[in-house]
Amino acid sequence: MKRLAFLVLIGLFSFQAFAQETEGEKPRLVVGIVVDQMRYDYLTRFWERFGEDGFKKLINEGYNFKNNHFNYVPTYTGPGHASVYTGTSPMNHGIIGNGWYDKFVKESVYCAGDETVEPVGTKDNAGKMSPHRMKTTTVSDENRLHTQMRGKTIGVSIKDRGSILPAGHTANAAYWFHGGDEGKWITSSFYMDELPKWVKDFNASDKVEAYLKPWNTLYDIDTYKESGSDKNNFEGGFRGKKDATFPYDLAELSDENGGFDIIENSAYGNDITLEFALAAVEAEELGQDEDTDFLTLSFSSTDKIGHNFGVNSKEIQDTYLRLDKNIAQLLKELDAKVGEGNYTIFLTADHGGVDVPAYLQSVNIPAGYFESDEFEEELKEFAAMEFGEEELIENVSNSQIFFNYELMEELEISSSVLQAKLAHYILQLDQIDKVYTRDQLINGGSFVVGTGRAIQNGFNQKRSGDIMYVLDPATIVYSRTGSTHGSDLNYDTHAPLIFYGNGVKQGSTTERTEIIDIAPTVSALLGIAFPNGNTGKPLYMMLDDKKSGSLE
Repeated sequence: MKRLAFLVLIGLFSFQAFAQETEGEKPRLVVGIVVDQMRYDYLTRFWERFGEDGFKKLINEGYNFKNNHFNYVPTYTGPGHASVYTGTSPMNHGIIGNGWYDKFVKESVYCAGDETVEPVGTKDNAGKMSPHRMKTTTVSDENRLHTQMRGKTIGVSIKDRGSILPAGHTANAAYWFHGGDEGKWITSSFYMDELPKWVKDFNASDKVEAYLKPWNTLYDIDTYKESGSDKNNFEGGFRGKKDATFPYDLAELSDENGGFDIIENSAYGNDITLEFALAAVEAEELGQDEDTDFLTLSFSSTDKIGHNFGVNSKEIQDTYLRLDKNIAQLLKELDAKVGEGNYTIFLTADHGGVDVPAYLQSVNIPAGYFESDEFEEELKEFAAMEFGEEELIENVSNSQIFFNYELMEELEISSSVLQAKLAHYILQLDQIDKVYTRDQLINGGSFVVGTGRAIQNGFNQKRSGDIMYVLDPATIVYSRTGSTHGSDLNYDTHAPLIFYGNGVKQGSTTERTEIIDIAPTVSALLGIAFPNGNTGKPLYMMLDDKKSGSLE
């Protein structure tokens, strides 16, 4: 009997030791990187120009998902960041756009806007932000809950929504950049009442101002064979400079381009983002104990440059060659500060981007520009002709049409009749490819593939409109210069997904995966609960079973 008790006791000690060893092998820090507007083909297009210690290191030593896609529309920044970290689509997390028409208060709202909080670090309303409109938890929230709030979460991005939504509801802090005449990193009272000393010191230094300098190509521009000509008709450029061509004197151009805003619209925006993020790792002691911390890091300047110059520009190529060096620096600093093998990174995007339609037209590829104001007028004229009242159309935005339900009730017009009539009319218009109604999306069953599935995954019953319309491929609502995004086509949905570091096998796959699979995969790696709205699947093929916290 004593021997049995002794063996049981030994077994318990052995199990405890094993549990402690397993727990200690989990990453001390997870760094989630979202590169705003990064198409997957940037990896292949610029591969030969990358160094060995940035993107190539992540791919060669990590796990590369080559066929990773968004499974919803609209493919915008707010929904993208929310979907990456919640493991679900706008259907559940509720971030149906960067902004949207709120039919209950009859006004447009911003995905991170919050009038109940106060700016911190500035007096500008740019600080009145929080994640309160996101309806579900993020993987970073679940890590905070799992560690009894001991594991820290810090969000960093030039864009407020790129910092706030990934960091989640329970973050210790989310910081974003406020340019203009201030050039400061700020936050809101949702997180704190006063900036920490290290942030104040960073803002008081000359670090930001130092980036008001010339932006020229990193290498000889004649070697940039992977992008279009520097001078063309498809780029926006900066006010005060006749041509959108290198070099750009940011100090000289800053007054006409929003002061410090010009930094975030150049490749240097990624530099200052990384510099601030590394300061956060140091000051907040991220990854320095057994409780896993999160750094949610979004590089936003890639998006701003894509919008301005287009996805085929020399400016985009130079930005990604510089970002490659940023990634290399991040890995080097994490090795030094957290320790090689003590952290896990994932890198993805929030959406892709379309080639400038005017450029596509110049090479005989179907593309175009859609006049949304004219479209709205046509809808109202049709409603007036068919039902005697143009105000039945209350709002048109984000490729959605919202009805005036009070007026419909007054005129005794059913929603189903109005949906059917309008949908039939809209489908006959030029540049319209498909139309979906609220009745179809709610009562018509689940779409399994294609655009219908993407529309349904992006449709939130409470927040979305009554009719959703889809434009022809490469047809956008935008200026005739620069690129944009938002569709369910491959140029917008095909995004990189690379895992690297602790708990990650080396390898790659061409199996189709989806952006909503990221959060449950990280949860499985850490052995924590999935985000509460999760609809994705863990990508177990990349997990090192010996180091994963998952029991499956």
